[in-house]
Amino acid sequence: MDRGLDIGSEHLLRDLAPQVLGAVIRRFRDFAAAEDAVQEALIAAAMQWPSEGVPDNPRAWLIQVAFRRMTDHVRSEVARRQRETAVAMEMDLLAPAVDAGSETEQDDTLILLFMCCHPALTSSSAIALTLRAVGGLTTAEIANAFLVPEATMAQRISRAKSSIKASGVPFRLPTSEQRAQRLRAVLHVLYLIFNEGYSSSVGPHLQRLELSREAIRLTRAVHTLLPDDAEVGGLLALMLLTDARSAARMGPDDETIPLPRQDRTLWDQSKISEGVTLLTAALAKGSIGAYQLQAAIAAVHDEATRADDTDWPQILALYELLQRMSDNPMVMLNRAIAAAMVHGPSKGLELLRVLDSDERLAGHHRLDAVRAHLLEMAGDAETAIKHYRIAAGRTTSIPERNYLLTQAARLSETGAKAP
Repeated sequence: MDRGLDIGSEHLLRDLAPQVLGAVIRRFRDFAAAEDAVQEALIAAAMQWPSEGVPDNPRAWLIQVAFRRMTDHVRSEVARRQRETAVAMEMDLLAPAVDAGSETEQDDTLILLFMCCHPALTSSSAIALTLRAVGGLTTAEIANAFLVPEATMAQRISRAKSSIKASGVPFRLPTSEQRAQRLRAVLHVLYLIFNEGYSSSVGPHLQRLELSREAIRLTRAVHTLLPDDAEVGGLLALMLLTDARSAARMGPDDETIPLPRQDRTLWDQSKISEGVTLLTAALAKGSIGAYQLQAAIAAVHDEATRADDTDWPQILALYELLQRMSDNPMVMLNRAIAAAMVHGPSKGLELLRVLDSDERLAGHHRLDAVRAHLLEMAGDAETAIKHYRIAAGRTTSIPERNYLLTQAARLSETGAKAP
C-alpha cells in the first residue's frame, strides 16, 4: 500500500521544483504551461516514488516527466490551431530523444528568480510570481505576506504569468544593467521567502526550514554575483543572524518559545559570526539601507548573552531610523515593542493607537498580539487576555495560535489564583 512520501523526499521535491521549472521554461518559453507541467511531474513523483523508490537522478526524472507533459500540451495547442507551419516547428523542437540529463547540468533557479522580477511586471506582481515559482509558497501564504485576500493574490499571479509570456523575455541571466533594475524586487522576494520559512504564516509548523535555507542559498548566489552591493550583503547578514536562533525557537512538544525565554546556548554562533562579518563589511560601504538596519537590530539581539542584557535603546534608535526609510506598518509595530522596553508599556500602546487606522493592518493578528503583550506589561491582565484571544482567532498559524491561547490561559489562571 502506498504510504506516501517521507519527509526527506518531500523536502527534495520542494528543493528541486524551481530548478525543474527553470529548465522547462528555458526550453519551452511558456511560463504558465511550464508551471502546470512541473506540478504534474511533482504529483507523479509523489505517487510513484514511495513504491518505486527515489530515482538516482531525481531532477532529471522530474524534468523528463515535465518535458513529456509540455510535449503533449504543445502538440495539443498546435493541433487545435491547425497551423501546418507551427506543427513543423514544434515537432522539430520536440524531437523524441529529449536529453533531460543535459538540462540538469545547471541550476536555473537564479535565472528564474531574475526572470520573475522582470520590469514588465509591477513590483508587487513580480514578487508574488517569484514567491510562487521560486519559493514554492501557496497563494494563501503569499496573500498573508502581502496582507491581501487570497482571491486578489490569485488574480495577480495569473496576470503576472500572462505578462511574462507576452513579453517574450529570454530565459538567461540579465545584464548588469538589467540586474540593477530588478535587484530591489529580487531582494524583497528573498526576504519574504526567508520570513515564511522562519515563521510560517499558515499551517501546523512554526518553521519551514527548507524555505529559509533556500532563501539563504539564493541570497548567497546573488551576493556572489554582486559582492559589492551593500544591501545584498545586509540581507544575507540579516538572514544568518536571524536563522541562528532557529534551534531554540521550539520546545520538546513543538511549542513556541519566544525570544526572551530561549536557551541562547542553542544559538548557532558560526552563523552569528558570519552575519556580523557581513554586516560590518556592508556598513563600511557607506550606503545604509533597510536590510542593513534590520541586520543590525538582529545583531544586537544575538550579541546579548541574556535577554536582560539586550540593548533596547540601541534597538529603538535603529527602528526609528528604519521607520524614516520605510513606510511599513510592521516596522512601527516592532518599534512600539522597543519603545515599551525603553520607556514603558504606555509609550508602546500610544504608538499602537496610530496603527489602528492603518488599513494594511486591519484585522491582522500581529497588532492584537503586540497590544496584548504590552497590556500585560502594563498590568491590565483582563484586556490583555481579550486581545490574546482575538489574535489567536485571527492567525492562520497553528503554533502561533496555540502560543497566544496559552498566554491567555496563563493570565486567566494567574488571575483566578490571585487573592
